[in-house]
Amino acid sequence: MTTATPLGAAFLVSVIAVGAAHAQDFPLVDTKGLTARDSNIDVVDAFGRKAIRLTTDKEQGFAFVPNVEFQDGTIEVDLALKTLTPPGVRMPGFIGIAFRARADASAFDMFYVRPGNARADDQAMRNHVVQYVASPDFGWPELRRGWPWVYESHADIQLETWTHVTIEVAGRNAKLFVNRSPQPSLIVDGLKGQDLRGAVALWGYANEEAYFSNLKITAAPPQPVKNGAEAAGRWEVTLGTDSGVYKGSLQLRRDGAALSGSWSGDLGSDLPVTGTWRDGYVELTFTGQWRTAPSSASVPAKVVIAGWFDGAEGRGRMKVEGRADGRWTGSRAQ
Repeated sequence: MTTATPLGAAFLVSVIAVGAAHAQDFPLVDTKGLTARDSNIDVVDAFGRKAIRLTTDKEQGFAFVPNVEFQDGTIEVDLALKTLTPPGVRMPGFIGIAFRARADASAFDMFYVRPGNARADDQAMRNHVVQYVASPDFGWPELRRGWPWVYESHADIQLETWTHVTIEVAGRNAKLFVNRSPQPSLIVDGLKGQDLRGAVALWGYANEEAYFSNLKITAAPPQPVKNGAEAAGRWEVTLGTDSGVYKGSLQLRRDGAALSGSWSGDLGSDLPVTGTWRDGYVELTFTGQWRTAPSSASVPAKVVIAGWFDGAEGRGRMKVEGRADGRWTGSRAQ
């Protein structure tokens, strides 16, 4: 394992004042200042330029960038990937950037890409190129099974080719842009990470060589959100789905991390609600009555609500399992 020394001159860190924002530039032509965790880092010539190479003997490895406490702003980087699996063994490759990360890598938000999926013959694989995750609770299996196609999407990239990635973060929201496209490849409305502020780290996976170049981190004034908002009380909620809009009231009680209460409105009255609370992030479920048409008989349907309460407001993702998907908003009743 390589554990580098404090910030060196080769990083050429520049701070540019632009109002309340500032930018830090890391050419990534030297390992000085990087802190490797479960990884080996060195400098090589890769695909026409000098760059950091990250490999790991573990499942995943990190290289933490020095002197960065990131909350809101943009992260830009060039990245490339070479897989080391034998011929005939499928390996799409994994490479990305963790942000708002804890120093021990126990919690972070992250975008990563799977370049080997981008031009697959299987459309499902093509849709698994750009990925958002939040450690430790929201890896790709939990997000893909719980919220299909919401936290991943397609982008046309390739292995062993430099790809420019831009991450924009503002409060609970983040976007990932590929190769300077004006449109994002993935939008996350409701980051699931545990912290609002933390480190930035290069990230790679086992059985591959991950390359990084030209990292730039630009801070922006933080959005006015805070963790820890109380969920207990009565909330007026709107469920905006692809099958219509449904409204109702949530009456919630909290006992530690456990939530209970009831839903009344569209979908039924006095329906029991259960869920969890984590520092303002909630996941709630109840069984409502669903009609496939105005004249049809209603059938039981499980409703899932997930997202954040921030002060007197709330928002996030929702679904009626197997029937509808969308977003919800809420406001605390006076």
